[in-house]
Amino acid sequence: MRMIIIAALFAASPALAQDVTEGQVLYERHCATCHGIKADGLGPMAPALVVQPTVLTALSAGNAGVFPMTRVVKRIDGRDPLVAHGSAMPIYGDFFEGDDTPLKTESGQPLLTSRSVVDLIAYIQSLQ
Repeated sequence: MRMIIIAALFAASPALAQDVTEGQVLYERHCATCHGIKADGLGPMAPALVVQPTVLTALSAGNAGVFPMTRVVKRIDGRDPLVAHGSAMPIYGDFFEGDDTPLKTESGQPLLTSRSVVDLIAYIQSLQ
C-alpha cells in the first residue's frame, strides 16, 4: 500500500519542481563554510578538517558524466554518514529531516528525502 501511495505522490511529484534558488540559499547557509561558496572544496573551515571537503562541481565528472543522485542524497540526509563530520551530515541535526518528498534517482526510481534536500540537490546538480 505504501508503494502505491509513493507512486501516486511521485506521479504528481512536487519534487519535479525543485527550487534551485532555495537550494542555493540552503547551500550558502549550511554548506559553503566547508565546501566553499564556489563548491570547490575550499571553504574557510576546510583546512581544519581531517578529510577535505568534496569538490561539488565535479560530482558528475567523477561519475562518468552522471550526477550521482542517490549517493549525494544519502550523504546529505544522513543515511550514508561521513565520519569526518563527527556525526551524520549535515551537522545541523534535524534541519534536513522529515517532509518525505520523492526525488527521481539516476536509475529512475523514487527516493524519499526532505524538501530541503530536494532543493539543495537541485542547486548542487545545477553546478555540474
